[in-house]
Amino acid sequence: MNYKKFLGATSAALLIVIAIAILVLTPGAWAVSKYKTLYKFTGGKDGGAPHGDLIFDKAGNLYGTTFGGGAYGYGTVFKLNATGTETVLYSFTGGTDGRGPRAGLIFDQAGNLYGTAGSVVFKLAPNPDGSWSESVLHSFSGTDGAGPYASLIFDQAGNLYGTTGWGGANGLGTVFELTPNSDGSWTESVLYSFCSLTPMCGDGERPFAGLILDQAGNLYGTTFAGGTRGHCSGRRCGVVFKLASNPDGSWSESVLHSFADRTDGSKPQAGLIFDHAGNLYGTTPDYGWGDVFKLTPNADGSWTLKALYSFTSGKDGGAPYGVVAFDASGRLYGTTAGGGDRGYGVVFKLTRNSNGGWKETVLHSFMDRPGAYPQAGLILDGAGNLYGTTQGDNSKTFGSVFEITP
Repeated sequence: MNYKKFLGATSAALLIVIAIAILVLTPGAWAVSKYKTLYKFTGGKDGGAPHGDLIFDKAGNLYGTTFGGGAYGYGTVFKLNATGTETVLYSFTGGTDGRGPRAGLIFDQAGNLYGTAGSVVFKLAPNPDGSWSESVLHSFSGTDGAGPYASLIFDQAGNLYGTTGWGGANGLGTVFELTPNSDGSWTESVLYSFCSLTPMCGDGERPFAGLILDQAGNLYGTTFAGGTRGHCSGRRCGVVFKLASNPDGSWSESVLHSFADRTDGSKPQAGLIFDHAGNLYGTTPDYGWGDVFKLTPNADGSWTLKALYSFTSGKDGGAPYGVVAFDASGRLYGTTAGGGDRGYGVVFKLTRNSNGGWKETVLHSFMDRPGAYPQAGLILDGAGNLYGTTQGDNSKTFGSVFEITP
């Protein structure tokens, strides 16, 4: 036997085993997943730079918005079928109908779409000939809010809820409700105006993300700034808040957590999700390169925050701007707008360890061919496949819709 050849082959095999073990054990390790670009935007009449989350209809078609492009250059609402064919349902004109939608859409039970664009809340209704008609439900004037950047939610009675990043009584954002009237109009009510507590807006300011409801009808969300802790560009570093309705119809806000920058993150720009136990999960894009966090309610009414994973902006990603999503097995999925192999962001998975910690796995690292800089969250279909958007670099690429089979 040629022992030199034997030892050389053995050493090579050992190195391969060690390399595999390092990949498996290292945070941010790669997983074998299948990535597919479903649609590549051109930035022209088909739209460009999708910022918001996607939704499914009952037939499995995808719907979303683009911030730019369209017939007038002010963004679109689009539909993507299973074959990858895109249809522009509506092009914003930049006038009273809205412009530059940043958020995703929601359906009502009749199949109408609702969203926000510029300074308006809009509805899109399908017509018998396949076209869609837009109507404006509310135009914000400033005192009642300004800058509705986030998606909307329905309650069981058919009322809409959302946030504005600006405006309101103090100019720094609101939570609002839209109630349908019998004549087809809608009435807007400001449930809460932020920066009502001083100093430094202890109750929060600039809520850029959407809301969620619990079973009791309480609303939960995040603000980009304000609170009582941290120093972020001369302001406090944001909060997680709860709004509870009172018997007289008013709403009371309570701060569940104030972010402190260096110790637990800052500047949350995404919404929240619940698990089955009533814990809240979300993301912050700062401090450092952002993290995924969990908020657990305590018996005394307080909440405890724990960072599940902190990004390094290396191959593991950095700056998570979107909401996270659970699969049926309790794994968390999300995107980062930075980091990865080329700095264009990643799709990641977080899995619980036996010791109670969480391990991150990179499912895809964007390379600007054509995906780049995803800012939205992900949605899952019944088979566990993931769908999302990238906004592109606005030079070579203008955004995409993708699918990942983890």
